[in-house]
Amino acid sequence: MTDIRPNSRTAALGTAGALVAATLMAGAFAAPASATSGSSGQDREQRGAAVAAARAAKAGIDWQDCPADWGLVKPVQCGWVSVPLDYAKPNGKQIKLAVDHIGSTGTEKERQGALVYNPGGPGGSGLRFPLRVTNKNPLWTNVSKAYDFVGFDPRGVGHSAPISCIDPQEFVKAPKADPVPDSEADKLAQIKLASEYADGCYERSGEMLPYMTTPNTVRDLDVIRAALGEKKLNYLGVSYGTYIGAVYGTLFPGHVRRMIVDSVVNPSREKIWYEANLDQDVAFEGRWKDWEDWVAANDATFHLGTTRSAVQAKWLELRATAKKNPIGGLVGPAELIGFFQSAPYYDSSWIPVATVFSKYFAGDTQALVDAAAPDLTDTAGNITAENGNAVYTAVECTDAKWPTSWSKWNRDNTRLNKDYPFMTWANAWLNLPCAFWPVKQQTPVNVKTHKGLPGVLIVQSTNDAATPYDGAVELHKRFKGSRLITEKGAGSHGVTNLVNSCINPRVDAYLLTGKLDGKDVTCTPHATPKP
Repeated sequence: MTDIRPNSRTAALGTAGALVAATLMAGAFAAPASATSGSSGQDREQRGAAVAAARAAKAGIDWQDCPADWGLVKPVQCGWVSVPLDYAKPNGKQIKLAVDHIGSTGTEKERQGALVYNPGGPGGSGLRFPLRVTNKNPLWTNVSKAYDFVGFDPRGVGHSAPISCIDPQEFVKAPKADPVPDSEADKLAQIKLASEYADGCYERSGEMLPYMTTPNTVRDLDVIRAALGEKKLNYLGVSYGTYIGAVYGTLFPGHVRRMIVDSVVNPSREKIWYEANLDQDVAFEGRWKDWEDWVAANDATFHLGTTRSAVQAKWLELRATAKKNPIGGLVGPAELIGFFQSAPYYDSSWIPVATVFSKYFAGDTQALVDAAAPDLTDTAGNITAENGNAVYTAVECTDAKWPTSWSKWNRDNTRLNKDYPFMTWANAWLNLPCAFWPVKQQTPVNVKTHKGLPGVLIVQSTNDAATPYDGAVELHKRFKGSRLITEKGAGSHGVTNLVNSCINPRVDAYLLTGKLDGKDVTCTPHATPKP
């Protein structure tokens, strides 16, 4: 759903193997083990989290220079925090989470503690967050005087007991099948791949899977807070990181000092996660059209047509060509979506994607191959991509119950694809392993305000594709005393790291003073990219 690495969305789409029995098409998949994450189980896990946090507070973090191959140079330092695999058994098996930090740059008097960051995913690493200080990112100069910047790899991610579902080199192989099916046989092939992927997760990472949930990541975050020596948490979460924030605020309301959530996952139990992905398909189509309008307005640079429909015709022409004969033998429709989807995700991709698109029609096909095809020599990058997809799948599939009836998946996605074709089927196949999930699927936390929760700052653009605007409105309703800053007419995913003179000072003021506006604020959009 809100995956932050563009190419990982479509990577799970594979080519057809032997077909599963046709009877599967009409009926239900084998249902995952029924789930009742009753309140007594949650209470036990919350008690376990308190035990783990007390232990971490005593142990602290032994900060050292980061390992050379992590790409985090001094003065950033790295360390480890031990957490229980299963919070119901806090003294049972422990896993180690990788954390990093850079100290605040101001005086001791200015220092307010640590600011912990999560970029989303599920499956994203937060370890690059301290680099905003070393790279002298001007948006964070004021805040970095007051706060240590802390990042971490959530459980299952990167250096934190990483999980895997398939051989990484196999995972990135191209070309994959076109995600948009032409026939029942195409659907059967994708169903088979989804079932095999779910099996692979269990075979390769079965011990971790039952515990790969948002509530457990939230408990991990509270243990990290304790290990940092912080009485209360200061937190910045983007994309899926907002859902971590929403669940943290619900389970640990009295432990929150300041919280910013940016580009918000809809926290409603009804949306997590099947419906949230369907909503995303609609929003992606809207933002794709925004980008096409921009490409058309800049026809003098890109020469792809002066109207949205002309640019769309070029996209469909490219897609049809790649389907018939994959470009460079590697780039078919699945790989095109993997590359082009970064434009509706991020405004920073508008120029690069349009440039490659334009070059293709000017006769330069190599630029497209370089941009969209996998690099089998980049084994480290491929391990990261596969791990990110494995965590994405594990968390979304374990967090909540998913439909096990293929007729429901087929009906919903066929209907959506008629009007929202850009992402619908690619997103469906990405998530279909959840219909075959081999471990108990949980009930999502009921996100709401409990005693002690301070005012939370919510930041959201109206045209966001990955986390549609309604998600921010829903969290705002649920978190009493929260304030919503709306960036109207914009749609880049992740707002707080963009230059906007209406938003940046409010983020600073909240983190530095705790001050929220007396009412919600609507801001004009940040600058549109100029070629």
